[in-house]
Amino acid sequence: MTASKPSPAARRLASDAVHDRLRGQILSGRLAPGDALPSERALAERHGVNRHAVREALKRLQQAGLVRVSHGGATRVLDWRATGGLELLADLGSLGGASERRELIRSVAEIRASVGADAARLCALRADDGLRGELRALGEAPPEPSYEERLERYERLWELIVEGSRNLAYRLALNSLVGARHGRGVDPGIYAAEVDDARAVAELARAAAGRDPRRAERTARRLLDRTLAAVAGEGA
Repeated sequence: MTASKPSPAARRLASDAVHDRLRGQILSGRLAPGDALPSERALAERHGVNRHAVREALKRLQQAGLVRVSHGGATRVLDWRATGGLELLADLGSLGGASERRELIRSVAEIRASVGADAARLCALRADDGLRGELRALGEAPPEPSYEERLERYERLWELIVEGSRNLAYRLALNSLVGARHGRGVDPGIYAAEVDDARAVAELARAAAGRDPRRAERTARRLLDRTLAAVAGEGA
């Protein structure tokens, strides 16, 4: 009687476990740039999985810019700061110490301010009438009682603004920034100066819904700069 093959779901779980462990070791610096990973056979034995699961995990690490897979040679760790993408933000906040987290939060605040202001400008130029109506309705709705609800509404506002900008790169950047928040890489409380000012949020919604790109850009920048100022104050 032959043993049954693992189901696709079981193979994915095994691959995820190897991937997550190696990814964490690379991002934390336990595996440094240039380090050679053990062979597929050795990794399979170490993690208690088959070689197919290891191969899938290495493929995902390569796609994320964390390793270089050399067929017939060693798989080596890359410098993720030089080769990785924004999707790494979701992991970085939980791996470093206090200084690394401060650097991450500052970096996130800076890219939000730059990208967000320009996305609002483009939204005022490019959004269709239906999306402008959604923005106006969002700005006119009464504020929610809890911070988490206000934060979700605020994120929805930015989803609409970025959608209205019709810029795919900005959309992917937003996905990564929101992923970092939900992945606990970024404490959502740092946005309180923005989220809790219902009047300023409503003003942003109206500005993005309008057809004055300069006003939309200025309004977005003023609001987003509040988090930059809060982060700078904490690091002082």
